Parts: sequence; C-alpha cells; structure tokens
Amino acid sequence: MAKRATLIDQFLQTHGWADAERHPLPGDASFRRYIRLNLKDKKALVMDAPPPLVSVQPFVSIARHLCALGFSAPEIIAEDVAHGLLLIEDFGEDTFTHLLNNGANEEELYTLATDTLIELHRKPGAVPENLAPYNDFCMIDEAALFADWYLPAIDVSPSLRKGYAMAWFECFHLLGGQPQTLVLRDYHVNNLMRLSGRNGIQACGLLAFQDALTGPSAYDVMSLLDDARRDIAEPLRLKMLNRYCDAFPKNDRAAFETAFAILGAQRHAKVIGIFTRLCWRDNKTIYLKHIPRVWRLLERSLQHPALFAVANWFDRYIPTAKRIIPPKPSDV
Repeated sequence: MAKRATLIDQFLQTHGWADAERHPLPGDASFRRYIRLNLKDKKALVMDAPPPLVSVQPFVSIARHLCALGFSAPEIIAEDVAHGLLLIEDFGEDTFTHLLNNGANEEELYTLATDTLIELHRKPGAVPENLAPYNDFCMIDEAALFADWYLPAIDVSPSLRKGYAMAWFECFHLLGGQPQTLVLRDYHVNNLMRLSGRNGIQACGLLAFQDALTGPSAYDVMSLLDDARRDIAEPLRLKMLNRYCDAFPKNDRAAFETAFAILGAQRHAKVIGIFTRLCWRDNKTIYLKHIPRVWRLLERSLQHPALFAVANWFDRYIPTAKRIIPPKPSDV
C-alpha cells in the first residue's frame, strides 16, 4: 500500500493535482478503488487498479469509444496504464441506485437506461475493431464459477463440473442467430448515473464497461431488467422489455426472448458463484444477502424450454433444499 500511495502521489504531481483534497470512496466487488479529488473549483477521480490484478487499458479504450459515439462515459483526463492509474471525470454521486433509494421516478430512470441501450444498439460502428467475442467458451468459463465456488461451499462435489458445462453447451448454440453488438456486461442501476445539465441519452452516465465484448444484444437488456441487487416490479420490467423490442421490429421477438432467458440463466449462475467467491476468497460477505434473489431469477430463467438440459442438471444435483445462502467459512 505504501508503494501504491507513492505512485499516486507522483501521478497527481505530474498532472497538476498534487494539492487536491482526497476522499477515498467505498470499495466495490473489484480490485479497483477510487479517490475523489477536489482542487478549487475542479473535481476528478483517481482510479487505482493495481496490475497485474487488473488492467486499466480496456476501460480507457471503451470509454473513449463510447464518448466518440456520443455517449456519456467518463473523460480520461490523464493515464498511467503501466502502473494502473487513471485520472477520470467525476460524474458525482447520483447513481440510479442512490436516486431510486431517495424516491426518484423509477420508470423515468429505467426508460432512460433502456433508451440508451436502444441508441447504442442502433449505432453504426458500435463495436470497436478487434473487440473479442463473447463466445460459448467465455460463457462456460463464467457459468463455471457456480461449480467452482458455490458447490464446494455447500459441500457438493465440484466433480459435477463437466456435466454442468455440457448442459450449458446444449443451449448456447441457440444464441447463434442473435444480433451482435457492443455488450457492456455490467449494465444495471448501480453502474448508471443521472447527469444534470445533459439531455437525452447523454444524461445517462456509464460507469462499468471495462469487460465489454462483442455479443448478443439481449445481454445488457437482461442485465438491466434481471438485476441481481434490486427487485423490479413485473409490470415495469415488461414495459421496458416491450419498449426495447418495439424499437427493433425486424428482430425475431421469440428468438430475443430465448436469448434473454439463456443469457439470464448464465449470468445468474455466474453471479451466485461470484458472490460466493467474494465471501470465501475475499471475506466480502455483504453480497450474500442478494443470493436468494439471484436464485429466484435463475429459477425463472430455467423455466424456458431452451434451458431444459441445464434445468434438468439443477433439478438433479441442486434441488430446492440446496439453493441456499452458502455458509461463511467461519461457520463451517
């Protein structure tokens, strides 16, 4: 930590922010941390992402790409990619989550988030050159986090992993015909901000996109409407789903809903694994409280006929009694 502090001091000195007031922000589920800077009438954020745990280069590349397309990603003010340090635009504190918790109009915010995706998916050149694909192998690796972390935590043999992966491969081929676009992959209200003084989709600040890939357009819509951290009333969920689909009348609605279910099940299984890993590996237990919600979302997705093989695997090996909040290591 002392070495990182020195690097940050040098970085800020180099770019004229040495005299700024520093206010560390609460941590999240990643290895990144943020420091808010105030310098007279200027504000900025330091992103501290120590290599080799994480690289800031994908954030830099996608942020600049989104800004060039007309979306509101943070401006990159200064960068030291080799040391994992960025100075970025500070969007403030008005995340959609914060606003919703303080009585903001839910439908207005979800409409803004949905319209931002519609505009992104309509944009020519939305996908940067040479962006990696969100392919079957990537999806399997993510879904396998469930087998690698949740199964051992509830005392089920991880040797079931092979059959689990085979069940997923049986349904992933149904994603082949889906429209491909820039998939931000963590698009939900915690990572969206309402920016004052900006209109239209530019009022939607985008925070998390460093893991972006080329993938099915249904993914970010699903990520927004099947939120692991927040319940969304079904009428609003359906209204936003219809709003998105109505914007693309030439697309096959049934195929979209199939992709939505498959991608949803994959994400929910992954998230259960990640939340378990955060507890067992990183001693971050706060995410365990969301696991019952994620199980409900997963079970709903598994009802789709396209997921028969995966649903059958869960019914056989992880029956309802085992769909629990995993114990903490200290409780085992």
